[in-house]
Amino acid sequence: MAQQTASVPLGDTAVIDAKPLRTLTPMFPAPLGLHTFTPQNSPSFICVTPFGPYPGGTELGTAAVPSMFAAPTPAAEPSQTQLHTANMNGAAQVNGTPLQTPLSAGVQESGKRKRGRPKRVPDATVPSAPLAPTVPPVTSLPLVPSAPKEGDNIVSVMPSSATPQESGKRKRGRPKRVQDIPVLGPPASQVDSTPVLQTIPGPTVHESGTRKRGRPKRLQDSSDISTPIHSKDSEPPPQLPSAATSPESGKRKRGRPKRILDGSATSSSHSGYSIDDEAVDTAKRGRPGKIKANLMQLLSLSSDDPRESADNVLMMFDALRRRLMQLDDVKQAVKQQHNLKAGSIMTNAELRVNKSKRIGEIPGVEVGDMFYFRIEMCLVGLNSQSMAGIDYMSAKFGNEEDPVAISVVSAGVYDNTEDDPDVLVYTGQGMSGKDDQKLERGNLALERSLHRGNPIRVIRSVKDLTCPTGKIYIYDGLYKIKEAWMEKGKSGFNVFKHKLLREPGQPDGIAVWKKTEKWRENPSSRDHVILLDISYGVESKPICLVNEVDDEKGPTHFTYTTKLTYGNPSSMRKTQGCKCASVCLPGDNNCSCMHRNAGDLPYSASGILVSRMPMLYECNDSCTCSQNCRNRVVQKGTQIRFEVFKTGDRGWGLRSWDPIRAGTFICEYAGEIIDRNRVNGEDDYIFETPPSEQKLRWNYAPELLGEPSLSDSNETPKQLPIIISAKRTGNVARFMNHSCSPNVFWQPVLYDHGDEGYPHIAFFAIKHIPPMTELTYDYGQSQGNIQQGSNSGCRRSKSCFCWSRKCRGSFG
Repeated sequence: MAQQTASVPLGDTAVIDAKPLRTLTPMFPAPLGLHTFTPQNSPSFICVTPFGPYPGGTELGTAAVPSMFAAPTPAAEPSQTQLHTANMNGAAQVNGTPLQTPLSAGVQESGKRKRGRPKRVPDATVPSAPLAPTVPPVTSLPLVPSAPKEGDNIVSVMPSSATPQESGKRKRGRPKRVQDIPVLGPPASQVDSTPVLQTIPGPTVHESGTRKRGRPKRLQDSSDISTPIHSKDSEPPPQLPSAATSPESGKRKRGRPKRILDGSATSSSHSGYSIDDEAVDTAKRGRPGKIKANLMQLLSLSSDDPRESADNVLMMFDALRRRLMQLDDVKQAVKQQHNLKAGSIMTNAELRVNKSKRIGEIPGVEVGDMFYFRIEMCLVGLNSQSMAGIDYMSAKFGNEEDPVAISVVSAGVYDNTEDDPDVLVYTGQGMSGKDDQKLERGNLALERSLHRGNPIRVIRSVKDLTCPTGKIYIYDGLYKIKEAWMEKGKSGFNVFKHKLLREPGQPDGIAVWKKTEKWRENPSSRDHVILLDISYGVESKPICLVNEVDDEKGPTHFTYTTKLTYGNPSSMRKTQGCKCASVCLPGDNNCSCMHRNAGDLPYSASGILVSRMPMLYECNDSCTCSQNCRNRVVQKGTQIRFEVFKTGDRGWGLRSWDPIRAGTFICEYAGEIIDRNRVNGEDDYIFETPPSEQKLRWNYAPELLGEPSLSDSNETPKQLPIIISAKRTGNVARFMNHSCSPNVFWQPVLYDHGDEGYPHIAFFAIKHIPPMTELTYDYGQSQGNIQQGSNSGCRRSKSCFCWSRKCRGSFG
């Protein structure tokens, strides 16, 4: 385009040569309307454009003028063209009148979007911008002969969001934020040349037809506008189905997987909690498909008893996790987070409880309950955050609505003060070390809870002694925030501090853990100890005898032993051993012990039982593998610190100072094997396999992993002829009482002979057992006439005092 020159005498106003706008760009060091570096009283510049005051210039076949230079004016006479005046100290002006130019207008002269830091694109639910006031007509300046004629057309200033539509393409990168911008355009009925402001919703990036690669934009539901809580560390907004990730194209592009949001506030089937990206990825990354089987017939996870329902969910989760770990051991695959995968399967199958968030106690969850994974707390509704420490929700208080905290997890990441079991000084979230913490999301919810006074569930954590990097989470009950303040943290930035006090009248939670930790270090510090070691050194760890109830000095005399005595040991047939060189390895088809255990090693690398079996075969003396083989657990004896204590109404009982994980070997039932004809009716220390043990579904459901369904006979051991008496000789197992809702089950194990009728009876944990929780198993129910006191078993029928919700009233 040829260079044009115009000279207009306007006093102190400097006149510049009219050049193509690209050459004028350096004259504007900042967008119009923003701060520049020119002194306030400097003379204005008159920019004479070759296209007149209107963008486009289509009639002359010229390139489009950026909309930021366009201004609404009356149509020029054929002999007149207006001059544009731009003051470098402020907004662009036309003869002193400010121009109405949207700040979001980008450089549209090329129809392309330049690369740079992307802007956020909200959903179409972003509220429309208010209408800008109508621009008054502007008096035109005298004619500049060199300016071309524009005509009487009024061209609307299009928002920058229209940029992708001009070329039909969109550059890579995170999309810009699109807002509804007031633009200029004449109504259909307008006949004069007075410009009228119209509000046209800015088109979103969906309208371009395609979406380029890059980080997928976050989808927001329409409820984001009115819901005050919508963050990854809080109660997420109602969840959209995963298929809605990219509604404009029906496909989801590559990039970081979208976070699954909570749907507890809606009727969506994906409701309840948020989990990590690894656990909720698409089917391409191995997420199991929707379970089509009737899970209510497959599993009895639901119950009228909330406690039983929660226990069933957690048992099923841990069974899946153990099985997934066993399968990966066989494949020798890279270690995965099996807890997240198991949690994804459970969520996909809707196998969880307490899906809706609530303030206060959670049905089925009791103070002192322990969890090894955050996802376990999500499945029972204790805390829906799989990563963040503060869980909150929007709650109504009268006619007002506030975001309030409902639970917090003190996981040791922040500088919390936890020395007092009844006081917690909790640090707010957002400790990046780069800036002060902000009063938003979880921090805001804690601040509102201080004023509202609502109870908050507190979950504390301790180190897992069996895993150097592991943690155990303990539900410590309800707390209330008494005060809050801000102070400088170790990073030098301000952090929020909240002092929470435990509500009185609750059972002990973390206080029990602190006491048992001291007892393990110094057993003599335990109160009411009668005997420091009832085993007299037979066990590897001493067993305290404690009575906090009365003055009884201990149980009747017996000889402590860890062995099972056979009447005629020479009659026991030997079993063949494996030929493994060092240790038995998963997936080794040459291992005979693995084949006897249905093709899998029964224990994990840490010694946890994977599945209950009709008979478990450990390696024996005939095997060539070493004592470090993972298939040698029961024969090594117990590794738990026990305490024999006096109960209130059931004699002596057994509990542990250590936390016990589900599937952990507890102890063997030691004593002497006796003939049925020699059983003394007064012997209360008899073990026999119950003829009708209450059905226990402890193993994983193969249907959840796409495996064939297994019958109950693959899990429940059959009745065996063995009868063990621990009246004269025995170990701690003789003190385990009966319960109709037990936390321990028995498992027959063979390791020193091959006679399946007389195995060792080993006890394993059904679920996670916190310290100082009594250990119980189901004695079973005889088939005889209980009312008359006769039965077909060796144990006398007695009244039950387990006080569980499923108590049968009697046992034996």
